[in-house]
Amino acid sequence: MTGHALRIGLTGGIGSGKSAAAARFAGHGVTIIDTDAIAHELTAPGGAALPALRAAFGDTVIAGDGGLDRVRMRARVFADPAERARLEAILHPMIAAESLRRCAVDTSPYVVVDIPLLAETGHWRERCDRVCVVDCPRETQIARVAERNGHSRAEIEAIVAAQASREARLAIADDIIDNSGPLDVLHAQVDVLHERYSALAKAAVTRANAEKVRPEARFH
Repeated sequence: MTGHALRIGLTGGIGSGKSAAAARFAGHGVTIIDTDAIAHELTAPGGAALPALRAAFGDTVIAGDGGLDRVRMRARVFADPAERARLEAILHPMIAAESLRRCAVDTSPYVVVDIPLLAETGHWRERCDRVCVVDCPRETQIARVAERNGHSRAEIEAIVAAQASREARLAIADDIIDNSGPLDVLHAQVDVLHERYSALAKAAVTRANAEKVRPEARFH
């Protein structure tokens, strides 16, 4: 285990129910570190990422309030993979550094790091002790997003296609929450995982404390 608390990476595609799972973990008193929220902080007026973004993309991506013009930037990177890679090269290390800083100072037995692009970025896999994937069928995703956001099917399918595939996410999962059914079924699965993660965190602390009281073992 790295850092103070056990780190659980939580991910899932759009419409999977990842936010509902995070909210249930939070209801158990678990700290949720939301990488999307950190990204918004970094790109808000006065945010730490703005100088690098302005240098890389110019003033056209800066809104009137001094923050990132997210609509313009989204259109720019969606149309050009090279531009997207350039944006990610700036933001992802800063998001990771702030997320890890918050993990290090947290006093909870375990923390949940909400990472929408965990499967896409790769580097988060080794920074988490376990990866939990919220999963549901593709058609369920599309129906949920259509109901929630009012997007057309074509728009939603384009978003889904731009994300990692369902198979890619499941391939990196240590734990899977099946959210193809009603919300109370998701809640029950989160409750079971909370008990499991709490036990794992307790066991990790016990091991760490045992190592501390046997320093002479290093010299034999």
